[in-house]
Amino acid sequence: MTYTVRSADAVHRDGGLLGRLKGTRGVRTSTVEALKPLSLVVERGESVGVIGTNGSGKSTLMKLITGQMQPTTGRVFATSTPVMLGVNAALVRQVSGSDNILLGCLAMGMTREQAREKRASVIELSGLDEATLQLPLKAYSSGMAARLQFAIATSMDPDILVIDEALNTGDAQFRSRTGRRLDTLRQQAGCVFLVSHSLSTIQEMCSRVIWIEKGVLIMDDVPSEVIRAYNRYVKHLSKGRPDDARRVLEERRALLTPIRIAWPE
Repeated sequence: MTYTVRSADAVHRDGGLLGRLKGTRGVRTSTVEALKPLSLVVERGESVGVIGTNGSGKSTLMKLITGQMQPTTGRVFATSTPVMLGVNAALVRQVSGSDNILLGCLAMGMTREQAREKRASVIELSGLDEATLQLPLKAYSSGMAARLQFAIATSMDPDILVIDEALNTGDAQFRSRTGRRLDTLRQQAGCVFLVSHSLSTIQEMCSRVIWIEKGVLIMDDVPSEVIRAYNRYVKHLSKGRPDDARRVLEERRALLTPIRIAWPE
């Protein structure tokens, strides 16, 4: 995935004060390669964590998977339309939490009757009480809103669920409930993508981890192996040892076997 970035440059004219103050503006164009070519296959029943330092392309990959953006090259194939937490279950700040449950369920294609049937399970998963649900969403903390958002997004039992930085808030009870909910989704033959800076959340909830760094796929393995290598990399960076950090990337990248996908036809 390559972005084209345009920025305006001020070019000052030679001459008097008026010319120096007014100047002219030019447009500079540059390209940013957010994701280098990569291939991967995710099977039903998998929960895939996605890690990497800020700006490494994690959210870009999720937007490609959900179809929010089209890749510059390559294609994404899915058995059904992925549901992204925060998109298919958008919340309206001006109305109550209770009304948001109804609106969110309707937006995902449920009937009013189906939405009413799901209400109790959404409330249970969110951990919010009835008094709180009668308040407008703008009165909620970011953690409360995230919990309600997750509960609404997962109420439809999506076949493919993408969660981008939405589980970093909430107490231990909420994390326990979301973990059980993700387990249920996997058991129902779905798959989950989870982007998070919380490595403990990734370790608890995922069966596989993908590490992307500066747009490059570095590792695709079991959580313990990937997190161990990633912690080594981050530790070298934090201690001002960029050469050692680069060696970790090179070592892990060398062990990665690229996936080549061939279609029968």
